[in-house]
This record gives sequence, C-alpha cells and structure tokens, in this order.
Amino acid sequence: MRPIIGRAFAAALLLGASVGTVRAQVPADFPNKPLKLITLTTAGGALDILARMIAEDIGRQWGQQVIVENRVGAGGNIGAEAIARSAPDGYTFGMATVSSHGINATLYGERMRFDAVKDFAPIILAAELKNVIVVHPSIPAKTVPELIAYAKANPDKISFASAGTGTTQHLSGEMVKMMTGVKMQHVPYRGAAAAVPDLLSGQTQLMFVSIPDVIGHIQAGTLRPIGVTSKERSRALPDAVPMAEQGWPDFDVRGWFGVVAPAGTPKAIVEKYNKTISAMLARNETKTKLSNMGLDALSSTPEEFAAFIKSEV
Repeated sequence: MRPIIGRAFAAALLLGASVGTVRAQVPADFPNKPLKLITLTTAGGALDILARMIAEDIGRQWGQQVIVENRVGAGGNIGAEAIARSAPDGYTFGMATVSSHGINATLYGERMRFDAVKDFAPIILAAELKNVIVVHPSIPAKTVPELIAYAKANPDKISFASAGTGTTQHLSGEMVKMMTGVKMQHVPYRGAAAAVPDLLSGQTQLMFVSIPDVIGHIQAGTLRPIGVTSKERSRALPDAVPMAEQGWPDFDVRGWFGVVAPAGTPKAIVEKYNKTISAMLARNETKTKLSNMGLDALSSTPEEFAAFIKSEV
C-alpha cells in the first residue's frame, strides 16, 4: 500500500519519450462551463479537504467553477463508479484512493462494477497519509502492547470503527487481529467523519484512522494516540510510536490519494489537469497545510500514476 515513484517507471518513461508522437492540443475554449469533481467520502474528512483544495485552485486558475460532489459508500466504489461512467469530455474528474484503486479489486472481486485500471485516465498521485491508532479514554492502554493485553483480557468487548469496509483503517484492524489473536468487533461507517463522533462518545472504543481526521481531538485530549501504522513517524504526531517499533517490525500500512478522469478523456486535457494540480502540490503553503493535516504531498506524471495503480491492484 506504499507509493513508490521512481526507477520502477524509468523504462516506461523512456519508451514514451522515444515514440515522439504529436500531442493533441486542449480545445481553445476548454473549459467553457462548470466542472465537476467527485470525491468518495463525506464532507470534512482528509480526502474531502484535499478535493476541495484542488477544486478551488483549478477554479481560480481556469476561471470556471468546480462543483464538488460527495458520492459515498462501498469503500469508495460508488463514487469511483460515478467517475468511470461519466462522459470522458474533461468536465468530470474525481478522487481515487488506495481502497477504490487498490484494495477493492480483490476485496469485492466479481461484485466490482468497474475496472480500476481500464475504466480511468489517471491524472496524478497527490498525497500519502499515515494512520494513527487512537483509543477512547475509557480504554486504559497507552501503547499497542497494552491494548493487545487489554483486548485479550476482554475478548469481543472492544469495537473498532473504520471509514468503511476495505479501507486501510479496516484492514489495519484485521491485520492486528490476525497477528495477535485478539478478538475485536469491526464497525464500518460511511467515512471517518461519520465514525469519529461514536468514538468520542465511547460507543466504539478504538480506531485506526487517518491523522487529519482526529488530530484536533488528539490535541484536545479527547482521544489518546497509542501508535501509527506506518514504519516512519508522522511529522504531525512525532511522539506517536510506529507499530514497527512496538513489536511488529513488518507492520507498515498507509494510504494514498490521487486524481483520475474517466477512460477516454483526451490526453491533452489530462495533462492540463496534471500540470495545474502538480503546481499546486509543489507550493510551500500547500505542503505546509497538508503536513499540518497529516498528509505528505506527492506528485507524478499520468503515466507514473497509471503504472502505480496497476502495481497496487
């Protein structure tokens, strides 16, 4: 689940450079009407915030309104399908995640109503995020080993929330169950923004959640962080110890966000989107804002992102 952009794509890039085809031009009047950006989670979460940052920047740069539409459910599949089924004219694009374009192809199998590789024109790999393990104050654990000991002493009495079945948050919990033998109940929600209130109230007691979704509650002391799921520490929560340092050296789970268009979208328009979004992500103010949320800004060419999605699936 970890994005690696670099030498793995060198051959493909060299091949592309050697072809030397003449690229089509973006129509002179594009865009001449409002655009639509489909995102996959409820308003207020990390993906939604990034989507709205992108929409605002494109709207400002291109002089057209970008309408953000939240299409939620099935681990991102509902929104992703809506993107795939849209007209490939450049006026509809949307967000992609490790769930919609990585995990779900295996998790849902034949129930998938779209192909994560064939039905999209990848635009850019935009950001990476780390998940933090947080507990409600009613749970006495301050470290992951203490959590495991408590869970073993109280089988099936801990419920862990997630942003939906098949998300990295859900699979992080399932991996912990497999690796430790603890028994916990999974409670899926329609996005992290819907799950966090129940965690705060104590209806659920544990969550593997993206840092942006809970950093305010951690700072307020209403949720306690006991670790992160990536091997590296987070700049946003430097005191949160990775699970790899708490006894599980191979535990490394993280998420990523990207931008895609429907398959068949003209290459020149895809590249126009890529250029604009890439410039936004390269700005220091963007990097700082994302870092404060717990996101690390990334970048890629459309070709690199296409190869990356194939490797994730």
